[in-house]
Amino acid sequence: MQSLSKVAIIGGGVIGGGWVARFLLNGIDVALYDPAPDALAKVTGLIENAERAYDELLGVNRPLTGNLSLAADIESAVRGADFIQESAPENLSLKRSILAEIDRFAPHQTLICSSTSGLRPTELQKGLSHPDRFMVGHPFNPVYLLPLVEICGGEQTSADSKSRAAEIYQSLGMKPLVLAKEIDAFIADRLLEAYWREALWLVKDGIATVEEIDDAIRYGAGLRWAMMGTFQVYRIAGGEAGMQHFLSQFGPSLKWPWTKLMEVPELDGDFIKLIARQSDDQAGELSIKELEQIRDTGLVGILKVLQKMDWGAGQVLGDYEAMLKAAKPASELDLRKPLPLFQTNIKSDWIDYNGHMTEHRYLQLFGETTDALLTYIGMDAAYLATGQSVYTLETHLRHLKEVAQGERVSVTTQLLGLDSKRVRLLHVMTLDRNEEVLATTEQMLMHVDTKAGRGSDFSAGLAASLSQIWTAHQNLQVPDFTGSGIRALTG
Repeated sequence: MQSLSKVAIIGGGVIGGGWVARFLLNGIDVALYDPAPDALAKVTGLIENAERAYDELLGVNRPLTGNLSLAADIESAVRGADFIQESAPENLSLKRSILAEIDRFAPHQTLICSSTSGLRPTELQKGLSHPDRFMVGHPFNPVYLLPLVEICGGEQTSADSKSRAAEIYQSLGMKPLVLAKEIDAFIADRLLEAYWREALWLVKDGIATVEEIDDAIRYGAGLRWAMMGTFQVYRIAGGEAGMQHFLSQFGPSLKWPWTKLMEVPELDGDFIKLIARQSDDQAGELSIKELEQIRDTGLVGILKVLQKMDWGAGQVLGDYEAMLKAAKPASELDLRKPLPLFQTNIKSDWIDYNGHMTEHRYLQLFGETTDALLTYIGMDAAYLATGQSVYTLETHLRHLKEVAQGERVSVTTQLLGLDSKRVRLLHVMTLDRNEEVLATTEQMLMHVDTKAGRGSDFSAGLAASLSQIWTAHQNLQVPDFTGSGIRALTG
């Protein structure tokens, strides 16, 4: 997997800004070029939306946010970049001019992807000195949440470049869909265009308002599409006989004159005003910012439900979380201090009837911290597959302070003891904004042979990692509350 330290984003609109947010929240530095005077302000708003969504979406640590810099020109943005995403307006001559400048200054091995939603990559790569590294990487709004990205190469794009791009997008928590053939508007937008044409006719002919059309999707087919798309839904509709029965039964109706897919209603001034007025009525008093947050909150909920089912986009989210959980810290930890292994924001569904984080979530976060320590010392999925693991023997948790939704907390880990089979830990949870201690827990862990069902010595690798930490932590002060257990009530 190619490691990215710097990415260049050319164009900071809704799509480009979404790309900025996705790369930054994956711990990657971004150089943005956009000549608009308010580019930074707009992108900052998108980053804030993305951080809010990720804090609710992810159940594991994400990397520390990368650094954003605003480049003075394309040359300074792309020099030294490991990956480049172009998101300029949908204008062929403009994009060609921008891509030619990117191609001139970017490192020769750096991939260049365009976010275009319809222009053919063969047309865009004409005149480039290294056309083999160029392709379309077409995302969907909001880019930081929706996982799909369509990869479409042109006539001169190499298979290796498409494969490398797919790996990079996948490492960002996305679902790359590599097209077998080049076609205008790719796959998803061609489907959306057909729906959009029919929707416009329904409004034009006075059959439905824009709100009624949206309701027809969001209360019906849209919910199914989030699960299964179209073909699998229709397979189910065919009953036990499956798709063949469905096509035999409902196929003839496709010849009925129901739709106007080959016609487009004239978007004259009156029709545009009608759609705009109905759209204003539909939104009511909600601002664009509020609508974005409602959209993101709903998408997070759907994604998390699908994740629990290990299905569709939820499976992509689960794989992404597993990758983040297994990742080593970006920089070496200072073993002379308690280890900073876990940070998170307090999520809305962790709050109890008192408006604060509920009791069992404290234990959950301490458990996540223990998992982060075990990952750090080398206990990964491959290790577990050998029949060795670490079990918790005892936990002593102290609740000291309340914490509210949205607060950022960190947990540090100190080793209090170590022998050939066991390790004793102290986790301390603090509030980031003032470093106030919220809770502590002590844990006694034992290494076990899961096949034999009994304790066993740490493997050489785990033992070496723990010993290195223990050598440094033996010199740390041990808080006086440790090791005391729960004292008897008196009085």
